[in-house]
Amino acid sequence: MATIYEVAALAGVSPATVSRVFNGLTVSEEKKRLVHEAATKLAFTPNKTARRLRRQSSEIIALLIPDIENPFFTALARGVEDRAREAGFSLVLCNTDDDPAKELHYLEIVASEQMAGVILSPASDEVDLGAIVSLGRPVVAVDRTTPYPVDAVKIDNRAAGIGATTALFDAGYRRIACIAGPAGIETTEDRFLGWRQVVVARKTVLHDGYLQHANFRVDGGRAAMRALLALDTPPDAVVTTNNLMAVGALQALAAAGIAPDEFGLAVLGELPFMALTPTPFVQVRLPARHLGRTAAAMLLERIGGDSQPPRTVVLRAEVNPQDEQAL
Repeated sequence: MATIYEVAALAGVSPATVSRVFNGLTVSEEKKRLVHEAATKLAFTPNKTARRLRRQSSEIIALLIPDIENPFFTALARGVEDRAREAGFSLVLCNTDDDPAKELHYLEIVASEQMAGVILSPASDEVDLGAIVSLGRPVVAVDRTTPYPVDAVKIDNRAAGIGATTALFDAGYRRIACIAGPAGIETTEDRFLGWRQVVVARKTVLHDGYLQHANFRVDGGRAAMRALLALDTPPDAVVTTNNLMAVGALQALAAAGIAPDEFGLAVLGELPFMALTPTPFVQVRLPARHLGRTAAAMLLERIGGDSQPPRTVVLRAEVNPQDEQAL
């Protein structure tokens, strides 16, 4: 089915103009003619519900996240839903798999269905919010920011990396490696920079290969841990910058015959399978649900007419003191 983006391209107008035509808003006769001709050629049929919306009256908001199977984003989604339902709004959940093409597809749907607003964790720093912003739909970036002037709520990820690494040093580990997410993603960069800051401050040797990039998933953490163990000077501890990569790291340690109490582990986030390690570890608790509630509250304020300049809210993570002391 054709989208308003395709109609706009064929008609030589903006997606916002297409939306205005099919919502009965003021548009020049020439542009209206071009849009209708393009829509006819593409067999474009605007959503019936959207056609009834004249002033962004939809009570549906969209949430775009990278991985619903990750407990962090599950908790975040629950926070968004809880706050949205309190205000009488329904939530549409979209899983992007960190794929910019999937993300753009869902953003097109948000625009064509005239949803009241969108909360998203961008798949990359090149996210295309142009059409959504031009339509006047409020947007809140969550966990990661965007280059657009929209509201954002995120975690102090650099401080989280610092806290995790500091806890391992304080527990007596000295060769501390880092398994980070894909290079170029904001959360990845901030978290491993926190790790690096502490390693440099403690004046320990930063061995080649101690920074491993992975895909935020279990298989990535497993492969990265194997690579670390194969180094000439393997680490004696590791900071894993998300929970699923920590699961993979634990699997690799077990396969290598290394007991959990023989190797230091710090996890940013909560492990989804606690039975994997009966030994305490450093856990940096990320306020995922609070992140979602805060993002939803900000979006609802915008939907309600708040016109203040874009703002960014930064939430703090917390090193679990019980796990830290038990190392």
